[in-house]
Amino acid sequence: MTDKALAGRLALVTGASRGIGAETAKALARAGAHVVLTARTAGGLEEVEDAIFAEGGAATIAPVDFNEPEAAARLATALASRWDKLDILVLNAATLGTLGAVPAIDPKELARVLTLNVSAQAALIAAFDPMLRRAAAARVIGLTSSVARSPRAYWGEYGASKAAFEVLLAAYGQEMVNISKVRTAIIDPGATRTKMRARAYPGEDPASVKPPEVVGARIAQLLIEDFEPGHFERVEG
Repeated sequence: MTDKALAGRLALVTGASRGIGAETAKALARAGAHVVLTARTAGGLEEVEDAIFAEGGAATIAPVDFNEPEAAARLATALASRWDKLDILVLNAATLGTLGAVPAIDPKELARVLTLNVSAQAALIAAFDPMLRRAAAARVIGLTSSVARSPRAYWGEYGASKAAFEVLLAAYGQEMVNISKVRTAIIDPGATRTKMRARAYPGEDPASVKPPEVVGARIAQLLIEDFEPGHFERVEG
């Protein structure tokens, strides 16, 4: 017997080598989930895995570059060879791109941003849909930004990618609601102390915004409490 609320659950967290992804993975592991950690490089993933092991948790690392066309499908095949189902999918990996006026957007960079922030997310949903449907009550959480719903000058590239991602995930959730137990939620982490935030606001005092642990803990708690289909919230702190 265990008092860990997510014991026996398998979770996959993308962008888990640092920041919100890393802290979400740690929080899920503390709650008893076995967490599969993915990001492009192994070094950061190994540090997160070590931290989870040090707290008595369970994790598996899977370095993956989701800019590669077949990356999501290969990852899903690898996980399906070991586990039958996926209980939790946290879609956190994203890239900021360059902040600038819309007329100055570089089409090649825009394509790269849309590949990771939108196309790769669609590929992940498609690749893991069978494993999610086999779970008793699968939950998919996507991380967004306030600029997806409130356009801001010079944030057009990133904001457009996050708006597209929100529509994609919300549509998937609506498709699932009457035919499966898969449910989706969108989380806006708000101002959080991450490397992406530091790039966007280079003059900001990092101590003036909340640490990523706050967001990770809230995501874990949301999964423990559960949520209604199409849930959205912004994490304050």
